[in-house]
Amino acid sequence: MSTSTPTRTPSPAPTTARPAPSELQSIWLVAEREIGSKLRSKAFVISTAILVLAALASVVWGGFAANNASDSGTPVAVTSQTESAVSGLEGLDVTVADSDDAARALVEDGTVDAALVSGSSDAAFDYTVVVKDSVPSTLLQKLSETPPVDMIDPGAGAADALRYLIALGFGLVFLIAASTFGGTIAQSVVEEKQTRVVEILISAIPVRVLLAGKVLGNTILAMAQIVLLAAVAVVGLAVTGQAGVLDTLGAPIAWFAIFFLFGFVLLASLFAAAAAMVSRQEDIGATTTPITMLIMAPYFLVIFFNDNPVVLTIMSYVPFSAPVGMPLRMYLGDAQWWEPVLSLILLLVSCVLAIGVASRIYRNSLLRMGARVKLVEALKG
Repeated sequence: MSTSTPTRTPSPAPTTARPAPSELQSIWLVAEREIGSKLRSKAFVISTAILVLAALASVVWGGFAANNASDSGTPVAVTSQTESAVSGLEGLDVTVADSDDAARALVEDGTVDAALVSGSSDAAFDYTVVVKDSVPSTLLQKLSETPPVDMIDPGAGAADALRYLIALGFGLVFLIAASTFGGTIAQSVVEEKQTRVVEILISAIPVRVLLAGKVLGNTILAMAQIVLLAAVAVVGLAVTGQAGVLDTLGAPIAWFAIFFLFGFVLLASLFAAAAAMVSRQEDIGATTTPITMLIMAPYFLVIFFNDNPVVLTIMSYVPFSAPVGMPLRMYLGDAQWWEPVLSLILLLVSCVLAIGVASRIYRNSLLRMGARVKLVEALKG
C-alpha cells in the first residue's frame, strides 16, 4: 500500500507596507513637480536666457560707456589748494582756476562738469565738489572717498542717470520675476481644477501641503533667477572695471534678495488663493488682477519718484513695495541702519497674515467648480 505525500503550496512572503511620506516630504514632492514642469518648458528656459543676456548686455554697455568717458577725460576744475586731491588720477581733464569763485564760474558756464573748491574749516574734507545739476559718476569712482557735493542748480537737470538705471533695474527685476512665477502658480492651480487632478492630489495629501509645495517650488525658481541675475551683475561690474558701482551696490543687492524672498512668498500665496476661486483658465484675470496691480505699482513708482525721498520712504515700509523701495534707499544712502530691519519685520508679519488668509481661501475654494467663488464665501467656507 502506497501513501502519497501531499504537496504544500509555499505561502507568499509577507509584504512590508511602504510608509506614507511625511508632511515635509509631501511638500517637497509637490515642489519638485512644480520645478520639473517649469524646467521642461522651452518658453521658460528661453525667456530666462534672454533676461540674463539683457542684464549682461546692460552691465557691459554701462562699463563701456564709463570707460569711454574715462578715456576722453572728465573736465574738472581745481584750485591750487585742491589740486592735490586729483593728483595722479587718470581719466580727468583738469583745469587749474585762479580761485574758488573762478572754478565755480567754469561749472556754471558748462566749461567743466565739476569743480573741487576749498571746504570749510570744520568739515571732514578739505574740499567740496561743486556741480551744476548732477555729479559725474566717473569722478566719484576715482576719488578715494565720497566728498560733500554742492549743486548750483539742483532742479535744472534730469535725475541722475545711474540712480535712474538702478531704480529701473530693481523695479523691472521684481516685476518680471513676481509676475512670471505668480502667474505660473495661478495657471497650475486652475489647470488641476479643470482636469480634476486636484481631487486625486488632496485624497493623498492635505490641502495645506499642496499649497505649501506650490509656493515652495515657485519660490525656489524665482530665487534662483534672482541669484543668477545678481551674479551676472556682480561679475559684469567686476570685469568691466566698475568697482565703485559694485561697492555701493553690494549691500542693496543682498537686501533686495532677502526682501524679494519673503515678498514673493506673500504674493505667491495670494496668487494661489485667487486662482482657486475660479475653474477656467480664461477667468484667472478676474481674481488675480488686483495682485498684478500690486506688483506693477512699485515698478512705476520708482520710475517716476526715484528722486522723491518721501515716496521712497513710504514704499520701503509697504510690504508689496519694500523689496524695491528699501534697497534703492540704501543705495542712495537715505536709510538708517535700523530701517531695513524694521521693514523686514513688518514684511514678515504681513507674510504670515497673508499666508493664513490665502490658506483659508484656497482650502474653501479648491473643490468648488463652476461659477467663480465670491471672496466672502471663500473666507467663510
